[in-house]
Amino acid sequence: MNLDRRLFAEARIARFNLIVTITAGVLNAVLMVAQAWLLSCIVSGVFLGGDTLADAEPRLLLLLAASIGRAGTAWLQTASAAGAAARVKSSLRRRLFEHIAALGPSYTAGERSGELANTLVEGIDALDAYFAQYLPQLALAALVPLTVLLIAFPIDLLSGVVFLVTAPLIPIFMILIGKAADALTARQWGVLSRMSAHFLDVLQGLTTLKLFDRARRQVEAIRMITEQFRRTTLSVLRVAFLSALVLEMVGTISTAIIAVQIGLRLLAARLPFVDALFVLLLAPEFYQALRNLGLRFHAGMSGVAAAQRIFAVLETAPSQTPSPRRTAHGGSTPLSPVWERGKVSALTPPFHIVFDDVHVAYEGEARPALNDVSFEIRPGETVALVGPSGAGKSTIAALLLRFVEPGQGTITVNGEPLAGIPAGAWREYLAWVPQRPTLFDDSAAANIRLARPDATLDEVIEAAKLAHAHEFISALPQGYDTPLGERGARLSGGQAQRIALARAFLRDAPLVLLDEATARLDPANEALIRAAMARLLEGRTALVIAHRLNTVTRADRIVVLEGGRIAQMGTHTDLLAASGLYRRLVGVYGGAA
Repeated sequence: MNLDRRLFAEARIARFNLIVTITAGVLNAVLMVAQAWLLSCIVSGVFLGGDTLADAEPRLLLLLAASIGRAGTAWLQTASAAGAAARVKSSLRRRLFEHIAALGPSYTAGERSGELANTLVEGIDALDAYFAQYLPQLALAALVPLTVLLIAFPIDLLSGVVFLVTAPLIPIFMILIGKAADALTARQWGVLSRMSAHFLDVLQGLTTLKLFDRARRQVEAIRMITEQFRRTTLSVLRVAFLSALVLEMVGTISTAIIAVQIGLRLLAARLPFVDALFVLLLAPEFYQALRNLGLRFHAGMSGVAAAQRIFAVLETAPSQTPSPRRTAHGGSTPLSPVWERGKVSALTPPFHIVFDDVHVAYEGEARPALNDVSFEIRPGETVALVGPSGAGKSTIAALLLRFVEPGQGTITVNGEPLAGIPAGAWREYLAWVPQRPTLFDDSAAANIRLARPDATLDEVIEAAKLAHAHEFISALPQGYDTPLGERGARLSGGQAQRIALARAFLRDAPLVLLDEATARLDPANEALIRAAMARLLEGRTALVIAHRLNTVTRADRIVVLEGGRIAQMGTHTDLLAASGLYRRLVGVYGGAA
């Protein structure tokens, strides 16, 4: 019956709306019974009893009141059901977004952005009909026929038996057809998700596709995907229409059986006219509740199909993002004693960070990303990470950013386990400048102010000046109010890096993580950014991921990584004098790694 226990649990947040919806539906059914009885009495009295208009007027007024009452309860039922769906959708969408944010980049890097966006938007919206139509109708399909049966049995036992025997036919056919439609609905949702993901990939990579003259081929690929979605949707609709046809036929035939047996007994004078008309008027309404459930059954299937992906994301534990082998640390883990006692010694700068025998393994990877990594970052030091691609540099940064947790070993801050410090509180003390900064389609000031939302415009401008960004921002059409475009489309690579550096200056954090910001830049931009970086690192503890070895010669310590292990460690002078990986990197790459 498409009763997913997880969706049913979500309905608790809107239980008041659902109770009002179902109550209004039952009241509507009671008023329908009253209408049928009043109409039967009026027709019987006028045509058989010789009642005048004055005699029938009280019942006509009651019939009018019942009709108005049914209109009111029908409106209340619809409005309350829509409110229930809106509350559940709003709660689920917020939780889903918060959970994706909690899972972090380690999770989203393995997913398709378009598919996740489709789940957040279309997937949640697909639940509207489930909570607004299917779930309330499921209750009404049981309560309304039961109400009619309780009234019909004392009046006409034979009709009550016919109701009782024919009523289960509709749910039986509905379930049989539903089993065939389940797989088609799930397939339709899967094709829609893949199509959304592919559309986003094509839009984001349109420049590359045009450059390699592959845009026309993608047009053909999109045509094939949309055709597949069209065929899948038509298959689902075909089953839905077949279901509606079968249910209408069963309802119509059952009503006809009631009408025939009542007519025969009425002709034989074995049933009073008023009772016969009353039961005959009840028959369509009795089956209508079950037919409505059949019509809503497709909405139930669509909701359940969408929910599978939604709950697959929600049930992904943050602790399982990098690897099922690592320790479970996250929001559900008890805080360390330092936090339980209300002390904040671990978060009192300057920081002394120690990696002790740290291991990290990503699911599906042949070898660990980090294996037996031990080093320290002393207060006020600048430690550089160098090594070939895939050596584990980014994983160490992800560990400090709390996007990844170690499978074995510990990371301590001022002697306290980093895993015991709430991630949000820890990140307040970090400034992160990635190699490819993310800029949003918002003003330049808003993009810088991400680092500190309460910052004044003067503080934003001061940060931009320190990052050598003030000059080019001032030259924009609207200055600091100029929208930068999606992913910073208005800016060059060097300008985007300076916006990221301005964020770090505005953050004014005691711990700085730099993913070599001068990579792939022209000499002029590189010089400006390197000067800004030098100013940023003054008096701060820093971890720098180096892609160009000539940028780390002044680091207090250089950690050389290879294959997830520490191959060498020391100053630039010491490592260059030794015969090892660092010396080979300098010689082979000419100062770049």
